[in-house]
Amino acid sequence: MKVGIVSLGCAKNLVDSEMILGAFKKANYQLTSNPKEADIIIVNTCGFIKDAQVESLNTILDMMQYRKKLIVTGCFAELYAKELKKDYPDIDLVVPFSRYPNFSKYVSSYLEDKKKYDLDFMNRQLITNANFAYLRIADGCNNFCSFCAIPNIRGRYRSRTIADIVKEANHLAKQGITEVTIIAQDVSNYGSDLRDGTNLTKLLKKLDNINGINHYRLLYLYPSEITDDFIKFMKTSKKFYHYFDIPLQHADEAILKLMNRKGSHANTVKILKKIRKEIPDAIFRTTFMVGFPGETNKSFKTLINFVNEFKFDHVGAFSYSREANTKAYSLPNQVNEKTKNERLGILMKAQKKISLTKNKSHIGETITGLYLGINDNTGYHQFLTKYNSPDDTDGSVFADTLANLEVGKYYELKVKDAFVYDLLVEIKKKDKYNT
Repeated sequence: MKVGIVSLGCAKNLVDSEMILGAFKKANYQLTSNPKEADIIIVNTCGFIKDAQVESLNTILDMMQYRKKLIVTGCFAELYAKELKKDYPDIDLVVPFSRYPNFSKYVSSYLEDKKKYDLDFMNRQLITNANFAYLRIADGCNNFCSFCAIPNIRGRYRSRTIADIVKEANHLAKQGITEVTIIAQDVSNYGSDLRDGTNLTKLLKKLDNINGINHYRLLYLYPSEITDDFIKFMKTSKKFYHYFDIPLQHADEAILKLMNRKGSHANTVKILKKIRKEIPDAIFRTTFMVGFPGETNKSFKTLINFVNEFKFDHVGAFSYSREANTKAYSLPNQVNEKTKNERLGILMKAQKKISLTKNKSHIGETITGLYLGINDNTGYHQFLTKYNSPDDTDGSVFADTLANLEVGKYYELKVKDAFVYDLLVEIKKKDKYNT
């Protein structure tokens, strides 16, 4: 029997997909990426915003055409489990996120076997490229931003213990993983729910000492939770990239209050400036939302002025999506779609200029890159470096050489040219990490 999975949405969901595949592999299923070959097709869905929900439903419908056993899991399944069962009889089994603790029970009952399908961090079938993997340290969220349904979907914040995380990190290292991206909905809040003094910095110090892992990066830091101890650690660590992914969402105090974002914009700016002062080579990545209810021309201008003033290395921007079961859904002064699109265009135009200038400043630099292989879309050799994350949202670091390179190996690279999002590099030699 063969099983295949389509994993949608974020890296946190990808970790779930890897555990699901690991469970089926342990139950002696063969894994396949070809839905035509699969006896069972799993669609692990995303439900964050409308676009993601549409993509999830379309993917489910696409997989129905293969007439195979179809299992639907994930966040979209959490939101619409009853509707999926009622409206789409071709779906054989729906396992919402909240039922993952009993995943084995539901699957074995449906398949009428006595096999175990327990989801286990130590039994992941990695589907990331090369020698990097994600390490999820917590799930859920306690921030309750008014536009976000994540707390309703994935529940309150739940930290794993330091011992459990370190155990998994060592396990990844033994599998040959050399590059790890640490993820959670809010990484900086790690340990707050354990109430035993555990915090992010204590965890990172433990991970910093694991042999075999060369580099870490962190995704999703909440600005008001960044501490002086954390900044000090990041400054001195040799393994953690100076890469700060801090989703800010906006810069206008009134809009931030409507979003239910903790802390003031003024305090956030102090934190960002402190990081930049203490760690001059820090790379800043953030996301902003335009068109939130109540956003006026004046508040949008405040956002644009801030983007032009601070000059982030990477900015992701999106229009506000009005989601049911969120507080923002009922807010007055909803912004029309035309205005949202116009503001999104203005914001990205401003950031493109900043990004191009930032990238050009790197020309001539020598950097280390983990070779990921040839990009299917561009045909170029692609690398993971201190300047970019593995999810492609930062653009690419690529080479146009015809040389044969080894996937998963590190190379010393020289930046030859720069574009709005991408860096073109030439390969100098294999890096010291390969020895």
